Amino acid sequence: MAVPTPKDPDYRAKVEASFARQAFLATIGAHMADLEPGRCTLEMPTRPDLCQQHGFVHAGATTTLADTAAGYAAFSLMPAGSAVLTTEFKVNLLSPARGEKLVARAEVIKPGRTLIVVRSDVFGIEGGRETLVATMLATMICLADSSDPA
Repeated sequence: MAVPTPKDPDYRAKVEASFARQAFLATIGAHMADLEPGRCTLEMPTRPDLCQQHGFVHAGATTTLADTAAGYAAFSLMPAGSAVLTTEFKVNLLSPARGEKLVARAEVIKPGRTLIVVRSDVFGIEGGRETLVATMLATMICLADSSDPA
């Protein structure tokens, strides 16, 4: 896919400011590892308090990472003064989420004016080896003229 052009030349500052206000992402230890127009990569170290009863990272944490990466991939293409919200997603949990960290890589598939379709894949990283643990297809909405400070 061709690299999309962001509608806001200061997209990076806008996305980073918004991400910095994500208290829940800070709580689970997620950080932004990469950001390009229409693409976002988030990383989260695995911890026992993020795991379910079998010792795998909880699907809620995995889904949160995928959804957030998808949202910021979409937000990077939106005009200044707008905000992003998820309107729907479908996630397939493909393998138990485990390893030293999880990495979510999201890429815009269809950059519409109001609705943006994004794919987000989550990988478990263990000993330098990546395992695809979840894949998400999401639709994000651009809220124009938002009061969101970012």
